[in-house]
Amino acid sequence: MDKHKSIDAQLVGESRDTGFTASQIHYLTRQILKLTLHLESHSGDYSSQRGLRKLLGKRRRLSTYLSDENTALYTKVVGNLGIRGLKGR
Repeated sequence: MDKHKSIDAQLVGESRDTGFTASQIHYLTRQILKLTLHLESHSGDYSSQRGLRKLLGKRRRLSTYLSDENTALYTKVVGNLGIRGLKGR
């Protein structure tokens, strides 16, 4: 969790503005990691699989928006969180 706190401080600063697109991507990534760990031991949990797919879609839409609006911040967010970038961007 220390890694997440440091990323949160880098992206959001002290204000913790949860409406900020980069913050939303950060928090969705944390939820995705939690669900992924859960699904490794409970592979038959189809409700969690559906929830994971919904979170991944939401993060993808927010990433698309951020890459269109602020490319520099998008590359910083992708690099800090260690997630793959969007295809063709």
